[in-house]
Amino acid sequence: MANHIFTGTGVAVVTPFSPDGSVNYNKLRELIEWQIAEGTDAIIACGTTGESSTLTDDEHIKVISCAVEQTSGRIPVIAGAGSNDTDYAVTLAKESKQAGADGLLIVTPYYNKTSQRGLVRHFNIIADSTDLPVILYNVPSRTGVDIKPHTYTELIKHPNIKATKEASGNIAAVAEILSLCGDRLDVYTGNDDCIVPTLSLGGKGCISVLANILPRQTHDICRLFFEGRIQESADLQIKLMNLIKLLFTDVNPIPVKEALDLMGKQTGACRMPLIEADQKLREDLKKEMKLQGII
Repeated sequence: MANHIFTGTGVAVVTPFSPDGSVNYNKLRELIEWQIAEGTDAIIACGTTGESSTLTDDEHIKVISCAVEQTSGRIPVIAGAGSNDTDYAVTLAKESKQAGADGLLIVTPYYNKTSQRGLVRHFNIIADSTDLPVILYNVPSRTGVDIKPHTYTELIKHPNIKATKEASGNIAAVAEILSLCGDRLDVYTGNDDCIVPTLSLGGKGCISVLANILPRQTHDICRLFFEGRIQESADLQIKLMNLIKLLFTDVNPIPVKEALDLMGKQTGACRMPLIEADQKLREDLKKEMKLQGII
């Protein structure tokens, strides 16, 4: 499939908050500029890591607009526009397009859930509402819904459904998806511990939490692999495994925001009901980040 939305590393960027709890747009601009300078290939705004579930409608679109303005066409901006309400997701898709997004990330319906047939209808209605390329987002640990490999064979019949972010952590499922869909569907891993395995099966990159703190290294895992330097890519993945594990010891994005704070980037606390990391996690992060030369 030609015209990939991006290849390499997309950062699932955090949404920084000021001490009063409001979105810190200036800090967001700083983070995006740093990401671009470090080689990140795409910005994913208002995803899970961006705490989209606690952003107001106005904040949600302003965060996307801010990302679009700051990137200024240098790399694509993918807007989180999913919902468990199909009509609301259509509204978000349309507003994200107006905000200048280059693509959409559409998560499976959470809480109320649906069947596999329902998923096909849900995603098709959203894809019908836009001419932007759609990246599906399969994260069953968050939503309680899993897009089955054979369901993708129906979903790729829609011309706007171009890719999936597979965050199931199930490499066997990724292999089956690629076997069934071939080059009709781009696959990005949403699991930082599965970047090299996914690339080895034909994946196009990752949508990463790790890239929030190590954008250059996360980009290099993909770059080295695509250059054929597979062992170097794998070695870098392995070197970062303990840090990746720590970033998911508590609910994302609690650990990554703590890590950014340790780096002096001060992205603020998560919004409730997410709370600060406990002291042990903070100390473990500090120790590992010192070992990695991050702080």
